[in-house]
Amino acid sequence: MVARAQLVRLGLGPRAIDRRIQAGRLRRLHRGVYAVGAIRASNEAEMAAALACGNGSAVSHRFASALWHLLPYPARDRAVEVTVPDRRARSRPGIRVHRGKRLRADELTKVSGIPVTTPARTLLDLAAEVTARELEQAVAEAQRRGLTSRERLRALLARHRGRPGTRRLRAVLEAPERPALTRSRAEDRLLALIRKARLPGPDVNARIGPYEVDFLWRDACLVVEVDGYAFHSGRTSFESDRRRDADLAARGLTVIRVTWYQLVDEPEATLVRLGQTLARSKAS
Repeated sequence: MVARAQLVRLGLGPRAIDRRIQAGRLRRLHRGVYAVGAIRASNEAEMAAALACGNGSAVSHRFASALWHLLPYPARDRAVEVTVPDRRARSRPGIRVHRGKRLRADELTKVSGIPVTTPARTLLDLAAEVTARELEQAVAEAQRRGLTSRERLRALLARHRGRPGTRRLRAVLEAPERPALTRSRAEDRLLALIRKARLPGPDVNARIGPYEVDFLWRDACLVVEVDGYAFHSGRTSFESDRRRDADLAARGLTVIRVTWYQLVDEPEATLVRLGQTLARSKAS
């Protein structure tokens, strides 16, 4: 992708540019922004939006979180979000502009050549727009992959004191339990039940030897595996799960399996079962 101003700096005049557009060698994406050739590139919309908004602009918010793989990609028909330093900038078809929010040099970087907000700044921007659970998931993923840290996020909060979203992001960082990264609706539902019942918080998607388990209470030597509504089917998967459970038991761990049906139709009974197991472990 290329901006018209870049082509002019390379020595192409207006007529030369227009001829290339007519011949299909340049494909117009936004006013003054073109794709070179007919083949659609990956992340074409993001790069085109950043070019269209000019120097100092960066893909941000939901689209930045997608580039960093913190949250799922927004719908393809959704306008690309770009933060721009110019207060006069306006949104246009395909681009949603966040105006006048100056980005410091350490809040800007690039992903595959695309100007984008850093993971920490992306999380701050997201905090004002996504649900509390989505924000927690994004923070957990960024920390898990080493893209940011609690200290960097706290420093950013101090810099942008009073901005929308700062209170929600601070609440995630200061919560008694660490931000939890779940992988399914079933895991999300069980985590919400555990927190509502104020049971001790588990480690989520924790590693034990060669295994990654859904929930782990280390002090209680308790593992809970969640079988979602679309979980493993077939005898091979069944046998594999049982071998895994037996191996974990041989390591001194109690393994409980919770089904989607139990989470939806028997949440109280599921919590009682967990609570009793944790209590027995504490007593012993």
